[in-house]
Order: sequence, then C-alpha cells, then structure tokens
Amino acid sequence: MLLQEAGAAPQGGLLTPHGGLMFWTLGIFLVVWYILSKYAFKPITAAVEAREKSLEDAIAAAKADREEAQRILEEQRRHIDESRAEAQKLIVEGRMLGEKLRTDMIEETRGQQQEMLERARREIEAEKTRAIFELRREAVELAIAGASKVIEKNLDDASNRKIVESFLASIPVSTPKS
Repeated sequence: MLLQEAGAAPQGGLLTPHGGLMFWTLGIFLVVWYILSKYAFKPITAAVEAREKSLEDAIAAAKADREEAQRILEEQRRHIDESRAEAQKLIVEGRMLGEKLRTDMIEETRGQQQEMLERARREIEAEKTRAIFELRREAVELAIAGASKVIEKNLDDASNRKIVESFLASIPVSTPKS
C-alpha cells in the first residue's frame, strides 16, 4: 500500500509549481516579515549602526593616537638633536677651557720660573756682597794682626780698625764678570 501511495504522488518534482504550497509559503513569509519588521529589524539595524559608529570612533581614535605618537616621536627626535648639539657645544667649550687652562698654567709656570730666577739672582748677589764684606773684615783683622806683630805694640783696636777700613774703602772693588 505504501507503494501505491508513493506512485500516486505528483510527478513534477520539487521545482514544479503548486498553487497551495505557494500560497502558504507566501503567507508565512509575509507574517514572518511583518513580525521581524515590527520587532527585530529596528534593534538589529540599531545594533549594526551602533557597531558601525563604534568602529568609526575606534578608527578615528586610532588615527588620533597615531598622529599623537608621530608628534611625540618628532618631538623626541628634536630633543635628541638638541641634546647632541648641546653635547657638541659642551665638548667644544671643554676643549677650549682646557686649552685656556693649559695656556694659563704655562704662563703662570713661566712667571714663577722668572720670579725664582730673579730671587736666585738677588740671593746670589746678596751672598756675594756678604762674602766680600766678610773677606774685607777678615782682611782688616789679618792686616791689624800683621801690623801689630810688625810694630810689636798694640794700638787702640778701634782706631786701627778705622784706619784700615778707610784704606780698604778707598781701594776700588772689581767684580768678576759672570
């Protein structure tokens, strides 16, 4: 019996138009369309629009962040360039200051050297004068001692010394040439 009922089925297949099936399909479609347009399309559309708006905002924020990052990068590069220029300036100033200090120290050393030479010359001259004075004094002493031996009598020490000193003072002093 099943075989007979199967044989009684319409012969057109799935794509053959049937009026009753088309009516019910169209009716169900219109009812579902009405329900969806009444309750579902507005929230779905609003959700899609909200999602689209949030994506646009995210894109705009990303673009603003990118521009800010680019600005910060340029500012950092500028700071680095300024720092390099400042470092070069400090290096040049340091070299100049070092050279100036070196020159000043050389000049100061030369001045100290000249001062030491002048002081040594003055000390040598003072020692020379003192030595000549000592030699004269000893010559006076020796002359008095020799004269007293020759005369064999001791004259007044002060008057003898005065006579010999006046004699030695009258003799020109010759200084050796250095």
